[in-house]
Amino acid sequence: MVPFPLPGTQLVHVGRQPIFDVRGDVVAYELLFRGSMDAVEAGRRDTYATSQVIVNTFTEFGIDEVVGDRTCFINMTREFLTGELTLPFGPEHVVLEVLESVDVDDEVIAGITALVGQGYRIALDDFVWGSGHERLLPLASYVKLDLLQGDLSHLDEIVKACREFPDIQIVAEGLETGEHLALSNRYGFELRQGYVLSRPQVLTATSLTPSKLRRLELLGELSAADADLEKILRIIAGDPALTMRVLRASNSAAVGATSRVSSVRQAVVMLGLAHIRQWAMLMVVDDVAEATEAQMAEALTRARLCENVAPAFGASADAAFMAGLITAVAGLLAMSPAAVAHQLPLSPEVASALERGTGPLGQVLRVVNAYERGDLSEVAAAYAGEDLSGTVMAAMRWSTMAVAATQTAVA
Repeated sequence: MVPFPLPGTQLVHVGRQPIFDVRGDVVAYELLFRGSMDAVEAGRRDTYATSQVIVNTFTEFGIDEVVGDRTCFINMTREFLTGELTLPFGPEHVVLEVLESVDVDDEVIAGITALVGQGYRIALDDFVWGSGHERLLPLASYVKLDLLQGDLSHLDEIVKACREFPDIQIVAEGLETGEHLALSNRYGFELRQGYVLSRPQVLTATSLTPSKLRRLELLGELSAADADLEKILRIIAGDPALTMRVLRASNSAAVGATSRVSSVRQAVVMLGLAHIRQWAMLMVVDDVAEATEAQMAEALTRARLCENVAPAFGASADAAFMAGLITAVAGLLAMSPAAVAHQLPLSPEVASALERGTGPLGQVLRVVNAYERGDLSEVAAAYAGEDLSGTVMAAMRWSTMAVAATQTAVA
């Protein structure tokens, strides 16, 4: 059972329905918008829904957690197909479903042609002959036929038309009875999806809500012709939720990240400003409430304190800031630092500190933990007898100014 979210956090959801091959093996998942844990149906299939599915899948759960090494099908609205909204992931393991509600005109065809040229695979959802979607058959890799709600009177002609394109696989969807399965076998449909095989699952996780202002501020800075990397780093590092999303995105198979990171700077450089800009745009579409000022200040104070203490232990200041921030976020999410660390593409130094408390960074975290629980004797022993009070006050002043700057900008 997922608990109610703590203040400044939210529950995020994504639906996942398996797609099977003729042997009964799961070869793909269709990802679906779900507004709550117990939602049976999507409720909406618009740009907001698509954006939420993308953001939640790639930056909250992580694509590996949702689909593993299998393919995922994601519903696409016109804005994504024409390039008005940019896809913030590559074509690996992703199939773009063209919704039946999309009006297929020259602009849509041009957009899909460009996407196919970039390596994306296309599926035609709830395909109906005569709707205009037959114009997309030369570009499609999959055609989905609804055997429950669809008109089956012209099934022979539709299947024959699809079979004229040897690279198209047909997905029989809406399978709810044994008769539907028998029909799929008779026509030799390669893939199958429906309640008779498996109902959708709703995956739920707790997430720290990013600051709306920070998103807009980040998007504005990224849109500048001479984007300032240092300012971008300050914006991201100043918002714990944005930091976590950037780190998760850098670990996403969709952007091909293979190396491990030890600082926010490294994650941003790895992703590149173009990918950061794309995620920021989607976060604006997927708008949610801000984290509380107090929670943000506490998280930033801890991160800054770790950064300031790091030199005494021979640890990297950047890595210490990240480790401190991750432990603070873990507390907000009611998770252990090790559990959060497991989701992120961390360097061995940072990961071992969070998971096992080892190395110089582990020492940094131990002394900060001791100070926060009031064990001053342990602090003195670990910190060569020095008093941390001044360092703590400096960290608090810095975090207070960081949060105040946000509030001033809002006003």
